[in-house]
Amino acid sequence: MTAFKSISSRHNPLVARFRAAAHNEDETAVLLDGVHLVAEAIDAGLRIEHAIVGHGEARGAEVAGLLPRLENSGTSISEGTSAVLSAVSPVRSSSEIVALARRPRPQTARIFEGSALVVIACGVQEPGNVGAIVRVAEAAGATGLLAAGPCADPFSWKALRGSMGSALRLPIAVNPDEHAAVEAAKSHGCRTVAAVPRDGERLFDARLAGPLAILVGSEGQGLSPALVDAADLRVTIPMAAAVESLNTAVSAALLLYEAMRQRL
Repeated sequence: MTAFKSISSRHNPLVARFRAAAHNEDETAVLLDGVHLVAEAIDAGLRIEHAIVGHGEARGAEVAGLLPRLENSGTSISEGTSAVLSAVSPVRSSSEIVALARRPRPQTARIFEGSALVVIACGVQEPGNVGAIVRVAEAAGATGLLAAGPCADPFSWKALRGSMGSALRLPIAVNPDEHAAVEAAKSHGCRTVAAVPRDGERLFDARLAGPLAILVGSEGQGLSPALVDAADLRVTIPMAAAVESLNTAVSAALLLYEAMRQRL
């Protein structure tokens, strides 16, 4: 069995790097918390630089199975005490393995390849919602996601967990200017569709075939009036009268799957 470097202090410089990534203070790295995300990152070909695991007797079979793959890819592996794992894992019950990987490069060109089906998440501030949108975008066959404006980072640890690894495969880019993101979609030949809670074309009557960019807005506020006006089409999801709105990830899912249905 390979002997790994042992870390016992929460003040170790490597622990500090993990914590910086967890708090989005390191723009070059992403934090992978748990067996599932680390395995997905290996499968996606992501460069994993460091991994911290529990000591031998504290490792489960899944973690033990990942170690040879990490070693073969050149990952630096350390053993940590339970206190160290609690320090580097941001979840309430610390994971058996936490890793640091290089942040994927923006993939703007790939987002608009072919008959594009793109989600533009405008100011979606809850990382779990961003992750859920990424996950359903991949599931529905979208070509990519643009995180626009004051949107949560799609590669934050919480968004990565919400995406269940989809963020490591789906082409993603970030644009701090929501209007520039919409114009980028139009310049690539996409019709832009704004999801609005009322007064839009009924979802099941809207034409969603062909290159398309679906705009979903922030929790509570939705899309700004200026973004709605800039869109080529406004679409409303039918709802019972007592319901004012849907979760932004649910709205994205319904529009994406209707677009998928029309394409099929």
